[in-house]
Amino acid sequence: MKIDITLNRIIDDSYSIHIGELPLLEFPGKVAILTNPKVAGLHLQTLLSRLSAKEVYIITIPDGEQYKTLSHIEFILDRMFDHRLNRKSHLIAFGGGVIGDMGGFASSLYNRGIDFIQIPTTLLSQVDASVGGKTGVNNKFGKNLIGAFHQPKAVYIDPAFLSTLPAREFGAGVAEIVKMAVTFNSSFFEWLESHDLREGDNLSVAIRKAVETKARVVEEDEKEQGLRAALNYGHTFGHVIENETKYETYLHGESVAIGMVMANELACATGLMSEEEATRVKNLLARYDLPLDYPIADVEKFYQAFFLDKKSADSAITFILPNGIGGVEITDKIVPEQVKTILLGFTGKIA
Repeated sequence: MKIDITLNRIIDDSYSIHIGELPLLEFPGKVAILTNPKVAGLHLQTLLSRLSAKEVYIITIPDGEQYKTLSHIEFILDRMFDHRLNRKSHLIAFGGGVIGDMGGFASSLYNRGIDFIQIPTTLLSQVDASVGGKTGVNNKFGKNLIGAFHQPKAVYIDPAFLSTLPAREFGAGVAEIVKMAVTFNSSFFEWLESHDLREGDNLSVAIRKAVETKARVVEEDEKEQGLRAALNYGHTFGHVIENETKYETYLHGESVAIGMVMANELACATGLMSEEEATRVKNLLARYDLPLDYPIADVEKFYQAFFLDKKSADSAITFILPNGIGGVEITDKIVPEQVKTILLGFTGKIA
């Protein structure tokens, strides 16, 4: 006997990304704001002054990637139950990438899913993490291995929040901007080479260009079945670095910057990228004081960690490699020896 359940339906998860001054936000029901003490101290009053809702609650978690765990998701959910949120309530993720990922994940779980809104306050989250609906937490096996695709109802990107951003956080965000330019837009990369993002209106222009790039990719491949995986350029290597250092040594964007340098080395070895192009990318990253090297202690251990990457399957490791500047190659055909030779170069040893 066979029983078929036909679920052919179209769910419209479309939403808008607003770039500019944060507007007045009005909600008929309850709202919970998820944030951390640092962001709350700097910007919470600004948000509250532009928020109108039946009831508003603040949920605060510690600041840092090391707190992006299931135990803290449970803490967030407990506070949501304490405040008796319902399916008509909203959660606002107000902070950087960690807050956005955890807020999105918690809202996907609560009552089997409630609406949430992204208001990113770091450059990295404004140009990347807040757009696309990827949510989740880390565990001992790797980064973002537990999570869900849960699209926000809206994203509000106000560059004014970046006025208090430390230099390291700024550089971490620039790494994600460079990532998108290298893989999808050579003219944008050339623009970045000739414009300092710390001057004038250049940053606002770069944010818009980066968000437009990611939005088009997400439209084409929401669940990362193909093209969207290209946005993980630098991440395959970077996630291993973050896990090895227990998320305490490098900011996410800093790990991605090192990962891009490693990926570029592999791209050069496979003939996808020239040494001159790799140097241009490295020079652009260096302009914003991003780290470009990482001392690998154990090449085999580092290599085996690749198999926990979400893009890899069974015995094949998927690498995201630049095809020159402005192109990208997603491949699982790189032989282990070639990868390990590149990794050896980061130990100071000669292959």
